[in-house]
Amino acid sequence: MPEGVSWNGSIAFLDRDGVINIGSENYINNPDEVVLLPDSPKSIGTLRRLGYRVCVVTNQSPIGRGLWTSQNLANIHKRMQEMILEEDPDAHFDLILHSPYAPWEGAWARKPFPGMLEAGRQLIDKASVDPNLSDLELFYGDDWTDRPLDPSSFMVGDRQVDIMAANRYGIKSYLCNPEVGLSGVMEEII
Repeated sequence: MPEGVSWNGSIAFLDRDGVINIGSENYINNPDEVVLLPDSPKSIGTLRRLGYRVCVVTNQSPIGRGLWTSQNLANIHKRMQEMILEEDPDAHFDLILHSPYAPWEGAWARKPFPGMLEAGRQLIDKASVDPNLSDLELFYGDDWTDRPLDPSSFMVGDRQVDIMAANRYGIKSYLCNPEVGLSGVMEEII
């Protein structure tokens, strides 16, 4: 968290393409293709300064389709984080989760299902008390019987699958214009 800021227990779940960066119908295929949406670094920094953890949750079926590797995606995310931190040093991602599955696979980890949000909550909660994540056991769906209420966390996305994942998880959601991204819904959030 930024200096002097305590985590308030809430998580800002953010889709990637159309929320943080400009998306492409042909995917963002390498780090050089990352173009940030205006004011997304400032918006992420603002959320962190307000006490939110930031968890990116992104469907990335090119991995499952064999178009590129998880390492390529890690390189894309590394470059994105560097670009964001250049603009706002508080705009750090606490966690980036991706689903490599194709839409037709029906994977719980792929939005519109809430698997990434469920995992994000558990990973961030556990890391806040045990940075080594010792003895971590993740629960999903009906197996997660002691799911906490999460009234102040939210999801921002540019597509209905993002909103559906938030609804299934039980948190607020904000649908943003993919040409504007996160900054376009900040007034509603704060």
